Amino acid sequence: ALDYAAPSEALAFVRRLEPASCRLKVGKELFVRSGPALIEKLVHDGFDVFLDLKFHDIPNTVGKACAAAADLGVWMLNVHAQGGRKMMLAARDAIAASRTQPMLIAVTVLTSMDEQELAETGVAGTIEQSVLRLAALAQQAGMDGVVCSPLEAATLRQTLGTEFCLVTPGIRPLGGEAGDQKRFTTPAQALHNGADYLVIGRPITAAQDPMQALYDINAGIATASW
Repeated sequence: ALDYAAPSEALAFVRRLEPASCRLKVGKELFVRSGPALIEKLVHDGFDVFLDLKFHDIPNTVGKACAAAADLGVWMLNVHAQGGRKMMLAARDAIAASRTQPMLIAVTVLTSMDEQELAETGVAGTIEQSVLRLAALAQQAGMDGVVCSPLEAATLRQTLGTEFCLVTPGIRPLGGEAGDQKRFTTPAQALHNGADYLVIGRPITAAQDPMQALYDINAGIATASW
């Protein structure tokens, strides 16, 4: 996750990376400051880009936004599952009609939320129940997968099958600070739980030696056994 406020900082970091070592996630702050040009440059340089804008609007608007994102050549983009079935179907139709057809995933419950915060929004039940309900709806609407916390990955994998993609933020190496994450675990545990892709930002980008942190995480994943 390119957790940088300025495009120049993000590009200085990216210049130290090899596309084979990781994919790149661009979120709202960096995209608003840099615009589509940054995405196009990263794609041109050979990186797979996850455009993390979490579209959530009326179906027509979301469909057009997804089509525009696909035109940038991104590898993955996302919408909010809470936007509902019609919105996700509009997004799915837009991607199906695109030339590049990136992966399309839906956000269930943000990993920064706990059950008290979820209840304050008027949603009853546990976080796991909400995540499972939204993930099942996303699968029915033709999404390629969902964003969930690694703590829910095992239940989703068991319930929704092996082909449904699980993307998990809330990843912290052993001894790492939780930051604003409420539901998190280690890279190896997340993969053991069934995650396909791990979103890791500040444990790498804010490390004293970011390249060593990336290397250590990749090495730990490669040697993990379960």
